[in-house]
Amino acid sequence: MRLEVGNIFINDIQFADKTKVDKGVLYVNKEELAELLKEDEHIASVEFFIAKPGDSTRITPVKDVIEPRVKVEGAGGIFPGVLSKVDVVGQGKTHVLKGAAVVTTGKIVGFQEGIVDMSGPGAEYTPFSKTCNLVVKAEVVDGLLQHAHEEAIRYVGFKTAKYLGEAARDITPDEVHTYETKPLREQIAEYPDLPKIAYVYMLQTQGLLHDTYVYGVDAKKIVPTIIYPTEVMDGAIVSGNCVSACDKNPSYVHMNNPVIHDLYKLHGKEYNFLGVIITNENVYLADKERSSNWTAKLAEYLGLDAVIISEEGFGNPDTDLIMNCKKITAKGIKTVILTDEYAGRDGASQSLADADVAADACVTAGNANMIVDLPKMDKVIGHTEFVDKIAGGFAGSLREDGSIQVEVQAITGATSEVGFAYLTARTF
Repeated sequence: MRLEVGNIFINDIQFADKTKVDKGVLYVNKEELAELLKEDEHIASVEFFIAKPGDSTRITPVKDVIEPRVKVEGAGGIFPGVLSKVDVVGQGKTHVLKGAAVVTTGKIVGFQEGIVDMSGPGAEYTPFSKTCNLVVKAEVVDGLLQHAHEEAIRYVGFKTAKYLGEAARDITPDEVHTYETKPLREQIAEYPDLPKIAYVYMLQTQGLLHDTYVYGVDAKKIVPTIIYPTEVMDGAIVSGNCVSACDKNPSYVHMNNPVIHDLYKLHGKEYNFLGVIITNENVYLADKERSSNWTAKLAEYLGLDAVIISEEGFGNPDTDLIMNCKKITAKGIKTVILTDEYAGRDGASQSLADADVAADACVTAGNANMIVDLPKMDKVIGHTEFVDKIAGGFAGSLREDGSIQVEVQAITGATSEVGFAYLTARTF
């Protein structure tokens, strides 16, 4: 598959009478957008806010972040199986409003929702302090059950991103990047002397608001499979989970997965990047065994020399991570694991819930238990009353003066396990 990604740089967002892109500014007709979103009978109200880098603004509880994109050529549309038909995507041309993001907030659904500060020390931990954000505060009708609440707000984010993405359809991109992965036999033949590499992409699927969707299918219902890396860029994988904010992969991160982008950079030079194996993170032992067995089988079937394995979340998924690592290593395939750590506030506790000698090459995104102080912001979008309850918060986290003390666990994207963040750690 060959995909051209055309980036249209956005350096500002403004409300206007017409939704359009002009000279790097995204103009948004919020009345028209509100009408679209309120077509869903589950949505009681929507409000729109603009949060720019450097603003004294706090957004919480953050549910998802999505990048506006639009398919301009090729099969399917953005977010296949969710908002578009279930066509195979990842080829043709896609335009991106690079620098813009949709951030969803509203009353809390699950306790693992996050904080984004647009300035101050908190901004140093989240990548979404650097984007021009259209924040959608959506509230649902009374009596809506928790899972339906999550779904309604999830679709608010996707619809908004698709609506904004349409403004990029006829714009000439500022830059174009081309990504290509050929059918397996052709791809191997093209670089026969280079090591064969793949990416094992673990998706959060523990249920109870810990879900990820592949072409609209709840990924806990799949067995591990192979996809083209470019499919991910067209929204084939989207978030629907409330895992801890620091290491959750928002939909924006799936669409911009840096592991995939970095593997393409040296593809054909230092190694042959064959593709992506997606797998899930289940709760029950039998499901974990099944998925890790299949993941190792697929790695062997592809004749791989090495894999990179990333997880999403911590604790229970650490077992899936180590199972994948052990079983793939046992096939004679080299492994590198990507994770973060929950090593206690002093950094002295065991970092992962599981470990094995096979996991001897590890990249860490830092310690999620580290305490940070976030000063009062002039503007708060959302609901701060939940700060004491979210993962990483505790009784007294929200102070009377509006400042907050939390673990970095509470900050959206702070310890991204695919590296879409600023933290890491070193062993001395």
